[in-house]
Amino acid sequence: MSEQQSIVAFILVITEIGREHELVERIRELASEIGVEAEAYVVYGEYDIAVKAVTDNPRKLDKFVTSLRTLPGILRTLTLISTSS
Repeated sequence: MSEQQSIVAFILVITEIGREHELVERIRELASEIGVEAEAYVVYGEYDIAVKAVTDNPRKLDKFVTSLRTLPGILRTLTLISTSS
C-alpha cells in the first residue's frame, strides 16, 4: 500500500480595503472547521492575503477553496497547486 501524498496549495487573495486582518482570522477558522492545515498571512503588493493549505484529501481542498471564495470581503482568489514538495 502506498502512502498518500499531501496536496499543497497556495491561495492568493484580494480583499475589500481594510478587511485583510479580519479575513486572515476567518480563513484560519475555516481551515480548522474543514480539516485542512493552513497558514494565512497579510501581505503587501497586488494581493492582500497569502494562504498555504495542506491536506491529503482533494475534496477537503476543494471545499476549503470554494468556501474561502464565498467569504464576505473576498473579491478574488488565485489558487496554485504544487506538483511537488
